[in-house]
Amino acid sequence: MEAQKSILILCGGGPAPGINAVVSTVAKVFLKDGYRVIGLHEGFKSLFSENPDVKEFDFDHADRIFSRGGSTLVMSRFKPKNEELNTKLFSENNVKLLVTIGGDDTASSAGRITDYLKEKDIFISNIHVPKTIDNDLPLPDRNPTFGFHSAKDEGVRIGNTTYEDARTSQNWFVMSVMGRTAGHLAFGIATSCHFPMMIIPEMFRENEVTLEKVINLVVSTIIKRKILGINYGVALISEGIFHKLSDEELKKVEVNFTFDAHGHPELGNVSKSHIFNMLLQEKLKSLNIDIKSRPVELGYELRCCRPIGFDLTLCTLLGLGVKEVFDKGLSNCMVSANSRGEITPLFLEDLKNEEGKIPPRLVDMDSEIARLFFDNLHYLTPKDFEKAKEYLVHPEEYYFQSLIN
Repeated sequence: MEAQKSILILCGGGPAPGINAVVSTVAKVFLKDGYRVIGLHEGFKSLFSENPDVKEFDFDHADRIFSRGGSTLVMSRFKPKNEELNTKLFSENNVKLLVTIGGDDTASSAGRITDYLKEKDIFISNIHVPKTIDNDLPLPDRNPTFGFHSAKDEGVRIGNTTYEDARTSQNWFVMSVMGRTAGHLAFGIATSCHFPMMIIPEMFRENEVTLEKVINLVVSTIIKRKILGINYGVALISEGIFHKLSDEELKKVEVNFTFDAHGHPELGNVSKSHIFNMLLQEKLKSLNIDIKSRPVELGYELRCCRPIGFDLTLCTLLGLGVKEVFDKGLSNCMVSANSRGEITPLFLEDLKNEEGKIPPRLVDMDSEIARLFFDNLHYLTPKDFEKAKEYLVHPEEYYFQSLIN
């Protein structure tokens, strides 16, 4: 007699608000259809272990977790290489579907696993739910990735408190926020909080990014506000700026960075806001400008906050979409929802460019929303140069357009 059919769920990479809503919905909809639902702790690490750490779901557990932050399934960034896959987990539990939640690396690994299992005469489907708070996956219709709006909302809460502190104390804060490649989080937080300056990697187009340019942009907003009689503010800098710095520029930071397997500096090990704030203090001291500034880091505190209503709805829809796509017999695809709430299967090949890579979705600097917000930040323009000479010998060196162009 054939064992009861089951599905297997795992989460890869870092957490994002809404993971539990996806897991809960997937569990509920498959339990309703008579499947066993097995969750896998530690992602692929457990899948390639002789003793995988599993969690059997029932309705009670699924119903308790759907609105919580974090992930009920322990996550891992483990990437399988030459390890031996535990095929018994699939065959002994009669697994019919592997549901993965993560980035494109997680999706690619899941595809390779299903292909390998096929060679062993174990036939399963694989459906992936894309996740990133960076919002840099090129989904159709520029739909957001789940977790982004909740992380932004938490960042706005902290950002508004920080801005109120700046106004109350009449000083400055240098804030840094997550976003390795794209500045969506920084853009969303800075614009929502009415920060006078935000610096994201997309601003520089093809121009070389230097630490001096970044710090001069902060000085530009400080002096502009002084001219306006405003002696406080927050300048927000995306951590993605670090990924655009050359090796020579990174050496100027005088921090012993560690690097990941792809050669990227492991920014989670250092406080970016502290680095930028110290560089700003050195610059202000060299200009004989007496201004107090303090660093604020927005990092891991954004990843496990409770999801807001937008993401709860989106994640529930994506969870239901997993069952919808599975019932249609599709496999090795991602599930997404368009702006009308319709489930759309996506295939990795459809998102790749000519080089075989998935290009990140960036902040569109030519869009009207970007133009309006950047045009209305506080920074020095040529009409300010004469008044700025009270603080700067060469105010033209701090002109916004010349620094980014």
